[in-house]
Amino acid sequence: MSKRNLTDQHLVSSSSGSNSSDNVAQTGAAGAAPSASHPAHNPFADDAEDDTYGSYSGSESSLIHHNNQGQNQGQNQSQSQSQTLAGSGNGLKSTSDYRGYYSRGATGSRQNGARPNVPSSRLNAAPAALPSSTSLSSHLGISNNDITAPPGFDRYPIVGGSRVSSMAPVTEGAAHHHPHHPPGPSNTNSSASITSSDPFISDQDFSPFGGYPASSFPLHLEEKEDDDYLHNPDPEEEARLDKNRFAFDFKHMDKRSAGGYISFLLLFLGVVAIFIILPVLTFTGAVSHGSPQTISFLSLYEYPQLSAIRQSLVDPDTPDSAKNFTAKDGSSWPLVFSDEFNAEGRTFYEGDDQFWTAVDIHYDATHDLEWYSPDAAQTANGTLKLTLDAYKNHGLYYRSGMVQSWNKMCFTQGYIEASANLPNYGRVMGLWPGMWTMGNLARPGYLASTEGLWPYSYSSCDAGITPNQSSPDGISMLPGQRLSVCTCDNEDHPNQGTGRGAPEIDIIEAETDTTIGVGLASQSLQIAPFDIWYIPDYEFIEIYNTSTTVMNTYCGGPFQQAVSAVSTLNSSWYEFGPDAGYYQSYGYELINDVDNGYLRWFVGDKPMYTIYSKALHPNGNIDWRLLSKEPMSVILNLGLSTNWAYIDFNSIFFPVTMSIDYVRVYQPSDAVNINCDPAGYPTYDYIQKHLNAYTNSNLTSWEDAGYTFPKNILTGNCKSSKYSLSQNS
Repeated sequence: MSKRNLTDQHLVSSSSGSNSSDNVAQTGAAGAAPSASHPAHNPFADDAEDDTYGSYSGSESSLIHHNNQGQNQGQNQSQSQSQTLAGSGNGLKSTSDYRGYYSRGATGSRQNGARPNVPSSRLNAAPAALPSSTSLSSHLGISNNDITAPPGFDRYPIVGGSRVSSMAPVTEGAAHHHPHHPPGPSNTNSSASITSSDPFISDQDFSPFGGYPASSFPLHLEEKEDDDYLHNPDPEEEARLDKNRFAFDFKHMDKRSAGGYISFLLLFLGVVAIFIILPVLTFTGAVSHGSPQTISFLSLYEYPQLSAIRQSLVDPDTPDSAKNFTAKDGSSWPLVFSDEFNAEGRTFYEGDDQFWTAVDIHYDATHDLEWYSPDAAQTANGTLKLTLDAYKNHGLYYRSGMVQSWNKMCFTQGYIEASANLPNYGRVMGLWPGMWTMGNLARPGYLASTEGLWPYSYSSCDAGITPNQSSPDGISMLPGQRLSVCTCDNEDHPNQGTGRGAPEIDIIEAETDTTIGVGLASQSLQIAPFDIWYIPDYEFIEIYNTSTTVMNTYCGGPFQQAVSAVSTLNSSWYEFGPDAGYYQSYGYELINDVDNGYLRWFVGDKPMYTIYSKALHPNGNIDWRLLSKEPMSVILNLGLSTNWAYIDFNSIFFPVTMSIDYVRVYQPSDAVNINCDPAGYPTYDYIQKHLNAYTNSNLTSWEDAGYTFPKNILTGNCKSSKYSLSQNS
């Protein structure tokens, strides 16, 4: 088997045309230097590359520069050249056995020996001389006869057109190459030289070494390098490692990998805890299981266990100076009930208080915009606070408080007084603060209980008890008096033979005079049946100071007749304003005698006006209306409704509060009654019998509650053992 020696120092070149063969031969003297015009020739580079990089200067920097002079000389030489390399004596071998892309006869190489005109590069310096194969062999410790070692001279070939020169070590051995010879015979029969006994020679070029013939780089399995496992992995070993890849990597991981693994594990556990475990625990309530109940104290006031229960109707905190009232006739009436609201943190939920209950309803009778909630009523700083706030509650956008003494504390006649600081500014319209009383047979806000009772105060059997007062002109839209004086026998009535109802007397309903920009106190009696045009006999109404009090232009409507007067108020009696914060008392004095009765209203200690019982004398087809003989419950509230006045929302600064300092009731010494179920006007049994109507605020009619109006002898074609129509004459 012949071998090629590409490391001999003696190279001779012969030209035989464009397809000449290269033969290996021993030639020349060892020290012969090539002429300047014939630089060393690379046997595996085509002529363009050989001419471009054929000459080198001794400078290392010249390796990256073109030799323009060598290019010009190469263009004047023969277009076909061949090189004869000195062999080892084992015979000549043609280098034309390389038939790959970079071979001289391959497609894409120059044709007919034409040398390409390499364009001038910006790297114009002449390249350095290439090292000789002998010096490179000796430097690497490779024998000249070792066919397995590729020649160092052409380890990294220069590809035609490339602008990067070989970075192989440069030595002075390039001087031993001989210049090109003139063209020789044509290489038409060079195919014979291709056939060789060299087992590494083949017609195919797989180019595993950047374009060099594979025969120049024989591989032996016994050769071992550190990176062999990357290029020639063992399938069995890889299969074994892949089978236990995680365990192997985990066992041999370094500190950095271990840190990353632990960090990822902690991150994963954190995500699981936050997005899975915590929601599950929260949803199931496991995290709050056994947690202590949070209790909020409304005040630090300490109630004695027994003395907290009032055993007297008169509040112990009421001053002695306020325990008597001088009546219109000059008589002194004693204080029979009072509540000073001095105890801090009192609440008024159902069953909380002896005298008051804060309702939890929507007051639909006047189409209020607020929901009355017990949350909005409590005592603080020695007063009862009713707070109206823009707080969404039960589908409404406002919340406020209403406290009522219904079925707990009532009075029939006497003097009631309440002191209050009114909410917001006196000049601003829209709020509806009220302190008023109503007959205990009807519960405020529970429409089923009020139907046919409010605001009747009548004890006759005529058109006044009928629906619409039997008048087609629309003067009344009331359903008629449910508990009339002429109710038939065996009908539902608390005390047959007495006309019953639920009249309303307003201590104060605050409004605003927008003309002069001051607050007004509307103080009125609301009754039924109605006078024609809702106008009473003003001859029996007395106003004490017409500069501050006038009769109200509103006299009533189809649901009530209102005998009303309005009085101007001081702006300091309101919550906000330059001199705000002061309290003022409001009240009325009632004597319910049919002939000599009267109703007198007060602002402070000064009376505003008086209605005498004769102002409600018979008129048209109706008889006397009575000043209330019913037990009257007390209602304190702060409302918001367009039924009352235009609402100036831009000037109402929520939350607003009506503060009530006290409520006091005085009665004649011979007519004391603080009972909601007095003799002659009972209410308790009737309420208990129809409890559904008094406890369900969603019921809007007596029929909805499951009851029917009792019949009367006027329209029911029945008889009454307690009353006859002849009594009307």
